[in-house]
Amino acid sequence: MADKPVQLAVIGGASCSDRHRILAGETGSGIARAGAVLLCGGRGGVMSAAAAGARSAGGRTVGILPGASATETPANAHIEIPIYTGLGQARNQVLVLSADAVIGIGGGWGTLTEIGLALKHRIPVVLLSSWQLTRPDGESDPRLLQATTAQQAVDLALEAAQAGGSD
Repeated sequence: MADKPVQLAVIGGASCSDRHRILAGETGSGIARAGAVLLCGGRGGVMSAAAAGARSAGGRTVGILPGASATETPANAHIEIPIYTGLGQARNQVLVLSADAVIGIGGGWGTLTEIGLALKHRIPVVLLSSWQLTRPDGESDPRLLQATTAQQAVDLALEAAQAGGSD
């Protein structure tokens, strides 16, 4: 059996700024060029832009959707493999647990929950123009990384994924 490709989740708002849309598209494209599979929530905004970027570079895209069917929650046009969970927002856990690393771009409260879930399960997170997080005790978390460009986010996520999220 061939090695499993690295799976990188891109998380962010279902609606987003033009800047975040561009960053997400560049991130998706970088993920595809690296030969990784892009996972996302399968809807609009950052998710759609990242999936479009990945598909434009010949990549694979998987959408982990909140509804139970395409009628209930259709995937964006760039999702190659839609997975309907029927879990609503609880699908966030399915998304992050399916990823080897997570890249957060912009986002709101839903994105923040995905970041927290990933870190709780020791899955590395790279933040790109997203939440600025520190632990209340002032300690840093080696799995929480910051990037300033889409390519740096992809590179950091790949490195962390290949390291297995270890300290």
